Amino acid sequence: MRLILFGSPGVGKGTQAKIFSKNFNIPHISTGDILRKAVKDQTELGKKAGEIMANGQLVPDDLMIGLIKDVLTSGDCKNGFILDGFPRTINQAIALDKLFEQLKIDNVVLINIIADENEIIKRLNNRRACKVCGNIFALKDIEGLDTCPVCGAKNSFYLRNDDKEEVIKNRLQVFKTTTEPVLDYYNGKGRVITVNGFDTIENVNKKIVESLKEKSISY
Repeated sequence: MRLILFGSPGVGKGTQAKIFSKNFNIPHISTGDILRKAVKDQTELGKKAGEIMANGQLVPDDLMIGLIKDVLTSGDCKNGFILDGFPRTINQAIALDKLFEQLKIDNVVLINIIADENEIIKRLNNRRACKVCGNIFALKDIEGLDTCPVCGAKNSFYLRNDDKEEVIKNRLQVFKTTTEPVLDYYNGKGRVITVNGFDTIENVNKKIVESLKEKSISY
């Protein structure tokens, strides 16, 4: 199973990726995670990326493709992968396709998770993070708590800048103008599954699995 998780901020891509990773024993490839790991491990590409980020610049597409290639060619991905957070532009999608062709990967399915914009704003604005361990919680799950259920830190919950309403609206606008056109690119290839992300986590996952079966995607 080879999947690309696609959708605007707050639709639940990361949550679904973790479920698929656990259930099917395939790695969840978050581009942010692999970038941080490469920098921490001081790989050749990681060193280059670290220097670029230290100067406040964005990591160029060709370098990101190189980092993704390193992961895809590792033993961890022999049974498949879930790519989360990439591609975000048409140019990245084209470059990723070239990489897939080079690696003889031709059965990638894009899972497009959609949701109402107002619901996304409400969902993200009702999250709090722990400033000690970094875990993120829905307000309803920590109601009445003054300690983090993961690390036990006291009075550590806060509203991240990324979850403030004005910032969320800006992120959604960036998604519409920059990232959403990527969907048209993949729709033309006929390997797109679209599901509504505003349901229970279990139901969303069930709908994705059923859609994969309908497309006769093996997993």
